[in-house]
Amino acid sequence: MSDDHPHIAIARRLKRANGHLETIVEMIEQGRPCAQIAQQLQAVESAIESAKKALIHDHIGHSLEETLKASGPKGRNMLRDFRLIAKYL
Repeated sequence: MSDDHPHIAIARRLKRANGHLETIVEMIEQGRPCAQIAQQLQAVESAIESAKKALIHDHIGHSLEETLKASGPKGRNMLRDFRLIAKYL
């Protein structure tokens, strides 16, 4: 996988989230306030959700696009509709 491949950016995002998660474990072990821990957990959850969405949208953009565009106008319309609904993932 080259450095400009979209999955590299997703991997970086997940590594960053993993680092935050390790920090949260330390916070729990140190007995930090639950509100602070919950806030950090929310940030990690958001980062993972964002990575998941990026992966799905990348898949739509590359894999499905080729297949659906090859099937003509009907395929392009299906791709458009799929992209519209996928933004709600």
